[in-house]
Amino acid sequence: MQHQTTIKLDEGTKKELDSFREVKGESYNEVVKKLVFIAKMIKQNPKLSKKTIEEIEAARARIKKGEFYTETEMRKRLNL
Repeated sequence: MQHQTTIKLDEGTKKELDSFREVKGESYNEVVKKLVFIAKMIKQNPKLSKKTIEEIEAARARIKKGEFYTETEMRKRLNL
C-alpha cells in the first residue's frame, strides 16, 4: 500500500492543474504523474518530447470533443 501525503498549492497552481485534467474524475495524483512523465521525457530527449507533447495535446483535444472509445466499446471492437 502506498502512503499518501498532502501538499499546499496556490489557487492559481490548482487551476493550472485542473486545466490538465482529461476526464472529470481524474485525480490530482494522476495529473501530477502525467506532468512528471512529460518533464522526464523532455529532459531525456527534447526532440522526441516536442512530438510527444504535440500528440498529447491532439489527444486531449479529441477527448474534449468526445472522440474516443470507452473501455467497453474497445472490448467489443476487439472481440474481447
